[in-house]
Amino acid sequence: MDHIDHVVAVAGIDHVAIGSDSDGGGRLADCNDVSGLGRITLELVRRGYTEEEIGKIWGDNLMRVMTKVQQVSEKQNKTP
Repeated sequence: MDHIDHVVAVAGIDHVAIGSDSDGGGRLADCNDVSGLGRITLELVRRGYTEEEIGKIWGDNLMRVMTKVQQVSEKQNKTP
């Protein structure tokens, strides 16, 4: 959680995303598998992150970047 705070402070909330392969082995204290992911959200709330910021961290930022990648790819494929 401290690492998330640090990256937000350095790069900004629009450049932070987290995810999980959901099969465990992530070596995170108190989050050994998908059943512990809710604790991350609870801690983000406890630390004062807004619902919008939490949404960005949990997927909105990733989707924004992937959408942009797709748009650029499509544009490049149309160029002769």
